[in-house]
Amino acid sequence: MSVYGGVETGGSKWECAVGTGPDHLRATETIPTTTPKETIDRTIAFFEREGPVEAIGIGSFGPLDRRPGSPTWGYITTTPKPGWAHTNVGEEIHRRLYVPVLFDTDVNAAALGEHRWGAAQGLDTFCYITVGTGIGGGGMISGKLLHGLAHPEFGHMRIPHDLEADPFTGVCPYHGDCWEGLASGRAIEARWGRPATELGGEPAVWELEARYLALGVVCVISVLSPERLVLGGGVMSHPGLLSLVRGEVVELRNGYGAAEALGDGAGPLLTLPELGPRSGVLGALALAETAASV
Repeated sequence: MSVYGGVETGGSKWECAVGTGPDHLRATETIPTTTPKETIDRTIAFFEREGPVEAIGIGSFGPLDRRPGSPTWGYITTTPKPGWAHTNVGEEIHRRLYVPVLFDTDVNAAALGEHRWGAAQGLDTFCYITVGTGIGGGGMISGKLLHGLAHPEFGHMRIPHDLEADPFTGVCPYHGDCWEGLASGRAIEARWGRPATELGGEPAVWELEARYLALGVVCVISVLSPERLVLGGGVMSHPGLLSLVRGEVVELRNGYGAAEALGDGAGPLLTLPELGPRSGVLGALALAETAASV
């Protein structure tokens, strides 16, 4: 049976896997994100040790260049992560392992994983949004991964910001108070002085967070009309946050559109990932299967 390689690159760690899906993972490894050379070298060593594989799928943090034929295909481009701007990831892994490589965003990979094995099975149009250190989004439209000029940048949408109620200026180095700048894990820590994991018992934190998340979600609903939004990432693991977001979405929609579209308190529309934190690396395996068939 053919096996594939999957890589989910992240700002703090890379998840690597060899297998065909959630029920068949032959090997996995978590690699800390250090320098590009050290991180890529350790990833190559993992596949040399656990392979061979038919192809490798990479779901990467960005911004990135996934355009086939581009001279910078496979590059992480203008990321603010120190030391990683303009880093060749996809072509370097292809060159050194000499197998087909499919390169896409980490959130598109997670969307593909949830479509194949998780909360978006059988859906034609849906979105996956991660709320963690940053905010990102991907998904499928008419059964195809969402691409375009470059790739979606959900986290950099501009959302309403009441400076009187919340004078926090935001953490995005490019836009300040965009969606990511106001509602990401980094934003929570900068606003409140402690990471989200230490703020569990403070309702004001999560009420504000739910409001900001709902403002962005309503924009996505209005533009793309997804059948479902899967909300993943570490911040969404806070107990009760999903329910708060659902309530805020219903309030912000204010009865607009068919009521049944939101279901009972937005329950069917908004959900957590069924694959949990493995959505991205499993989706990368699905990318690899596609790469092997081309």
